[in-house]
Amino acid sequence: MALRKSAVKQAGCASVVQVRLLPTPADAERLATAVTICNTAATYASRIAWERRVFGQLALHRLIYRHLRDHFVGLGAQAAVRAIARVADAYTNRRATKKRAHIFRAHAAVPYDARMITFNRDARIASLWTPTGRVRAAYTGRDQDLKAIAELPIGECDLIERKGTWLLQIAVALPRPETADPFNGFLGVDQGTANLAVTCDGEVLPGKALPGTIENNGHIRALRDRRHRQRKRLQAKGTSSARRRLRVLSGRESRMMADINHQISKRVVREAERTGRGVAMEKLSGILGRVRAHRSQRRTLHGWAFAQQIAFTRYKAERVGIAFILVDAAYTSQTCPNSDCGHVSRRNRHARGMFRCQACGLAGHADHIAAINVAYRGADGWGAVNRPHATGLPSSRRAPESKPRASARGR
Repeated sequence: MALRKSAVKQAGCASVVQVRLLPTPADAERLATAVTICNTAATYASRIAWERRVFGQLALHRLIYRHLRDHFVGLGAQAAVRAIARVADAYTNRRATKKRAHIFRAHAAVPYDARMITFNRDARIASLWTPTGRVRAAYTGRDQDLKAIAELPIGECDLIERKGTWLLQIAVALPRPETADPFNGFLGVDQGTANLAVTCDGEVLPGKALPGTIENNGHIRALRDRRHRQRKRLQAKGTSSARRRLRVLSGRESRMMADINHQISKRVVREAERTGRGVAMEKLSGILGRVRAHRSQRRTLHGWAFAQQIAFTRYKAERVGIAFILVDAAYTSQTCPNSDCGHVSRRNRHARGMFRCQACGLAGHADHIAAINVAYRGADGWGAVNRPHATGLPSSRRAPESKPRASARGR
C-alpha cells in the first residue's frame, strides 16, 4: 500500500523513480479525462480561493469541497481533496508575489495518493482512479526503478502525459544510512559560470573527468547561447512551423543541464566516499541579489542551475551516508588558504581566474583556491555543529557561534 510523502520522509531518504504506463487506447482516453477534470477542478478552486482570500487547506476544504463535488460530475472524493491540497500548496509562501489566481494547465501532472492508485507489484500492474472507474495498466521501466518499486515503500505518485506517452513518477523511501564521520576532512566544491564545479583536489567538472559529448564548460556556454538565439529567432518569427519547432526544443536545455549536474554530483560524492571525506559546498541562496552583473551576463547568471547541483549532491550524499554541509560563500576566492596567512583582499584576485596573495605570495587558480577555502570552512562548520556542549543543552538553546571574519559582507 502506498504511503504519503510525510511517511516516505520519515522512513528514509526520499527518491523518485519513473515508469511508463502501457494503457489501451480506450484506457488512455479515460486517463486523459481524469487529468483534465482534476486540473480544471483545481483551477476552479484556485479562483475561488483567490477571490475569498482563503488559502489554508483546511479552511479551503470546508469552503469548497461540497461545491466541487456537485459542480464537477465524476470528480471523486479523494480527487477533490487532492485538488484542494494542490491549490493550498500553490499559494504557500507565494501569496505576496502573486497578482492573480493560480491557473493549472489542463494537461499538467496530477498527484495520485494511496486511495487513488494501488500496485500489484508481482504482476507489475497499476490500478488508477478515473471518473468512469478504475483503469488497470501494466507498467515498465528500467530494471533499477522496477526493483525499487517492488522492494521499497511507495509514496505519492504523479501521473503525466507527455506527447502521447503516459508516465508515473513515484516517490519511494530509501533506507537512511548513518552519516559517517568525515575523518579525512571535506571535499570542497566551488561553483561558477566559467567553471561549473571545481574541487579542492583541483579537478574541473565536467571537463575531461566525465564521459560524454560535453567536452568542457566553454562548450556548454556556447551551446546555451546558441539555444537562446534559436528560441529568440523562432519566437520573433511566430509562424505555425516556428511554434512546432519550439515545442520540439522545449525542455531540451533543461534536460541537458540536469544530466550534467547529475554527472557532477555523482562524481563528487563518489570521490568523497572513496577518500573518506564529507562534501562541502557554498551556500548561494540570495546570490542574485548580492552580485552585480553586466547586462550581457545577467541571462547566464540567472539561468544557471546552482541550486539544482546542490540538491543533487545533497541527496546523493545522504543516500550513502556521506556528511554534507553548506558554508558561507563570502570571500572564498579572495582569502589566502595558507594557515599562517589567511589574508583577505580583493587585490588577491588580480585577474578573473588567477589568485595571488598580496601577503605571502601564494598563487593558483582562483576557483581552486575557493574550493580549498570551502573545504576548510566545511571542516570548521561540521566541528562546530557536532561539538559536545558542557551544559548538556540541546543545540537549539545554545548560544550562536561567532561568525568568521570573512562572512561580514557578501562574496
